[in-house]
Amino acid sequence: MSGLTEQAAEAAISVACRALHLPTVRAECGPLADQAEKANLTHRAYLAEVLSAETDDRSERRRQRRTAEARFPRHKRLDDFDCGVSPVSPATVAALKAGSFIDNGGPVVLLGGSGTGKSHLLIGTGVAACEAGRAVRYVTAAALVNELVEAADEKVVARLIARYGRFELLCLDELGYLSLDTRGAELLFQVLTEREERASVAVASNSPFGEWGKTFTDARLAGAVVDRLTFRALIVETGDSSYRLASAKQPPTGGRHGR
Repeated sequence: MSGLTEQAAEAAISVACRALHLPTVRAECGPLADQAEKANLTHRAYLAEVLSAETDDRSERRRQRRTAEARFPRHKRLDDFDCGVSPVSPATVAALKAGSFIDNGGPVVLLGGSGTGKSHLLIGTGVAACEAGRAVRYVTAAALVNELVEAADEKVVARLIARYGRFELLCLDELGYLSLDTRGAELLFQVLTEREERASVAVASNSPFGEWGKTFTDARLAGAVVDRLTFRALIVETGDSSYRLASAKQPPTGGRHGR
């Protein structure tokens, strides 16, 4: 090994890190070297510290990228959900955060009145999955149906359905807020069929299952959708009392709000 001056070594490290796409190593190797010298670390221990900084930073960037790609309308965390003002138990919240249902391809259905925390739980579940490195997509039922109809008009609906089939978790919000016409309902059913028992769907709805016929105007189609979303499902009932109002009455604890 040839001897290098400090300045030459820093230049060589910078060039190598750029070539190898190691931005954190390039940024942190100097400060970590100073810390290692003060702590009398071995060369191997210093190398481990530098590489750990790179892997940790990459993991964080990956989590941030996954969260951005999921297209959540706002950031919600399950840790901020206040079970003290909701019938949803801490064990249920923990199960949503753990995400084992995703490994099994099982669905989650969140049922309750408006303002009872369904969207908070849905988005929080999706964020937790993103932070675990999973591919997630959030979309409202109306937006998904509109996207499917446009794709069908452009003769690319099969490609779009296949794309939605590749996400490890699909978070479908506001199912039941608007009635779907027959064409839109059938297209949405195709997405659910594409994912059945293979990839998880988490759905939030303000309507009990018995009223889904109002959303899916074909009774047989409504029954088929309910069948697919309830088989091996984790069904979470958020009640009818406003979570948003109840949590607003609590002393401030960092802004716990939900829909």
